[in-house]
Amino acid sequence: MKTEEFIGKVKSGEVDIVEYIHKVIEECKKINDEYHYFNKISEELALKQAENIKKNPKGKLAGLPVSIKDCICVKGVETRAGSAILNGYKPEFNATAIEKIIKEGAIIIGKTSQDEFGFGSFSTNMGKGFQKPLNPFDKERCCGGSSGGCGGIVQKASFPHISLGESTGGSIVNPASFCGVYGLCPTYGRVSRYGLIDYGNSLDKIGPMAKDIKDIALMQKIISGFDKNESTSLNSPVDDYSAYIRKDVKGMKVGIIDFGIGESIDEPVRNKTLETIDKLNAKGVKAEKVSLPFSKKYGIPVYFLIAASEASTNLAKYCGMRYGASSELNGSSFNEYFTKVRSEYLGDEAKRRIILGTFARMAGQRDAYYIKAAQIRTKVIEEYKRLFKTYDALISPAINILPPKFDEIDKLSLLQAYTIDALTVSPNLAGLPHLSIPTGMVNKLPSGVMLTGDHLQEGKLIQLAAALRKE
Repeated sequence: MKTEEFIGKVKSGEVDIVEYIHKVIEECKKINDEYHYFNKISEELALKQAENIKKNPKGKLAGLPVSIKDCICVKGVETRAGSAILNGYKPEFNATAIEKIIKEGAIIIGKTSQDEFGFGSFSTNMGKGFQKPLNPFDKERCCGGSSGGCGGIVQKASFPHISLGESTGGSIVNPASFCGVYGLCPTYGRVSRYGLIDYGNSLDKIGPMAKDIKDIALMQKIISGFDKNESTSLNSPVDDYSAYIRKDVKGMKVGIIDFGIGESIDEPVRNKTLETIDKLNAKGVKAEKVSLPFSKKYGIPVYFLIAASEASTNLAKYCGMRYGASSELNGSSFNEYFTKVRSEYLGDEAKRRIILGTFARMAGQRDAYYIKAAQIRTKVIEEYKRLFKTYDALISPAINILPPKFDEIDKLSLLQAYTIDALTVSPNLAGLPHLSIPTGMVNKLPSGVMLTGDHLQEGKLIQLAAALRKE
């Protein structure tokens, strides 16, 4: 059943939403036992919301099950960003994006699994006590990261469903590609970050993941808009994204990004991307090769310097005093206590990025690393802006490989693991909207292409994706 049809049946009373949500929760439990897509299933909240919807079936999302990445605050539901250091933390408020979807009748079914604080590309850098989500097409392979649980449950669930993910350097389009679903990372500031547990303040973005581009358009319209509670929220008009689905793409221009960027592209991924370009050509879209030499050379090092620097600052507040995990003082000094808590509850990757980011910001290193990275980031933005004077969007593979096996990931060096994001970090550095579109199966595994647009041009990406959509 399509989302639009389901919402209509909820509003007409044809679907008993309370009974339906009981079945949804049971299905989620069964899926979770096998695939580990949830850190927390919010059964009590979901049933309470279903009761309210049954009494008053209103809103653009009336009765629709929605899963939420674990780093987005949901009032009264344990929210840990995939980290043991936040065990037991239940927010006293909803994130702005959550408030908006609840107002439109969404039912929150749970918090999805992720890399600890978003630190990873495979959803394998789990916090202590958390399980890795398994790819919905092959349990020996990963879901992609860091919104891996979002991508997995969207693909695996039999019920109409949208998930809210979060991206810092590719954490929406990466798992969308590996799980064969759509994933939209909007313009930085288009969706309020209020209530989002920070990884990198200047990089983090909340966006939707779904099986249908119509669902992406529906959800993006709802969660977008200015928020007086959040300083980076953009005060600019929000498009009716659903209207772009019906627009013709004939005459649009797309730049084909040099496929040599970063690591080499696997042949099946390259072929699927070229097939997608051919389909756009057949629809009247003009596609030409373009290059991003500055982004190609500096994207990865600049991203990791800026992201780690911001992460080391943001994670300083997790010290066992105000919320989350704690320990006994036992006469120890504050430094000894903080060290004990952080050593025990933070994972290896979190510690690594704290150390890297602290080094990049420290006296004597700040100008050479963090400030220089920020200056180069401006050059990356300028490089994209020059292309958008000519092109409506840019196209590339979302990720350069098919979903890898866990034992293959274990063999990667740290540098190899970081460069998996070679195609996705530059749009995130520039704060540009980008959308992963499923391209079908290769050897029983999903693949995706990524469209990148100019700031606030999410509509054009949806327009192009809709032209590729199979009814």
